[in-house]
Amino acid sequence: MKRYNQGWIVLVGVLVTLTLPYSQAFWGNENKIKTAVFRSPKFVLGPGSVENRFYYNIDFPRGHIALKSFNGEVVDEAGNPVPLHETYLHHWVVARYYVRKGVELSEFINDHKNRSDYIYAGNSGICSNTLNQFFGLGSETRKTATHIPDPYGIEVGNPMEKPSGFEERWLLNVHAIDTRGVEDRLGCTECRCDLYNVTEDEFGRPLKPDYKGGLFCCYDHTQCRVKKGFEGVRRTLYLRYTVKWVDMDSLVLLVKVYIFDITDTWKRSSNSTGINAEHYCKVEYDVESCRASGLTENGCIDNKKISLDMPFGGYVIYGVAHQHSGGTGSALYSEDGRLLCSSIPTYGEGEEVGNEAGYIVGMSTCYPQPGTIKISEGETLILESNYSSISHHTGVMALFYLLVADQLPNPVHTLNTVVEAQDNIFLLTILWVAVVLMGVLSVIAVSIRYRLKHNRVDGYEAILM
Repeated sequence: MKRYNQGWIVLVGVLVTLTLPYSQAFWGNENKIKTAVFRSPKFVLGPGSVENRFYYNIDFPRGHIALKSFNGEVVDEAGNPVPLHETYLHHWVVARYYVRKGVELSEFINDHKNRSDYIYAGNSGICSNTLNQFFGLGSETRKTATHIPDPYGIEVGNPMEKPSGFEERWLLNVHAIDTRGVEDRLGCTECRCDLYNVTEDEFGRPLKPDYKGGLFCCYDHTQCRVKKGFEGVRRTLYLRYTVKWVDMDSLVLLVKVYIFDITDTWKRSSNSTGINAEHYCKVEYDVESCRASGLTENGCIDNKKISLDMPFGGYVIYGVAHQHSGGTGSALYSEDGRLLCSSIPTYGEGEEVGNEAGYIVGMSTCYPQPGTIKISEGETLILESNYSSISHHTGVMALFYLLVADQLPNPVHTLNTVVEAQDNIFLLTILWVAVVLMGVLSVIAVSIRYRLKHNRVDGYEAILM
């Protein structure tokens, strides 16, 4: 009887493991994932005003950890989420740096006199001149997944990587535009220079005559044109951000963060290697109206493509694009045209938070099955971005975040082997039938044993050996 019970328990255990989510099956339980919610320093906005600051040494989990996700949204003093049609979240980004012990950085790192006191510790590329962040989104932040699937994570806080005499810190850049009462809400969110009455950038340098809109016209403390007579209160806001992580251990497989940009000027040549130093990413560009250009035969879709030779290799674990209003999607292809990952925007249809009409409120993400999409070092990839060109757009973006792992989970790992069979319905059916049969056999065995014992009590000899 003991053997029957053991077999039954083993089968039930296997079935329970099969029905667990992948994260639970690998990690054992969700309690390993830690969560903390923080608020940025406050910023105050009135109708038409702009916040675009870099906050240094923000609250952030410490220690040798693996990041699992980062999400943010604009909230008021009471913690209530603020809708995009009131405060447009152009973008937020979070990045890492090292600072010499005892040194505090000024608000703008470019103004800091002694640059030997800090070291940027950004992502793995490839736009290292401008896009160093680990995470970053915009209006789509509330409905875009940033979770890194188990057993993967972004390693930070490794004491072996920290330069001697330095400390690891984190910075947060928040770019928000108050659009209450403005004359042209879309124009303000696209940073059209005429609406901001700007002819110089934030450092006093004249803008080029053909620069019509973008980041150089909606920097910190600029003002977008408000309707005559409109009055609105200034209010205190924050970026509330949620960080999830696990402590580093041997079970965590590391991923590297790469960011591609459709404006990358890299060109293949006989002596090019594709390394980060050869890439220059402009971050933003304009979309011309199809009516103005006369190019209506393409359905008024502005399509841009670039080819990039990969200076790295590995397995794709996660992917997502960042676009602005007017975007219709972005995708990454292999050179032979095979789709590796696509990311499509979701537009809001109402007034409530998370569903604001006319705004991108979410981007779809890619979570390939581990091992199904591999990039080889030196392989050529094609990045594509599509925008509606029915109307003119300024300062749009087309970034693509990609998380890549050097290795896959050990295929002989017991739990991982079980998980690989999770979607095999036939196997589940067979196992459940086996459980039922084992249960029936157990009941029969108990019944026979009881009858034999009863017969022995009545003076009959047991036949069972």
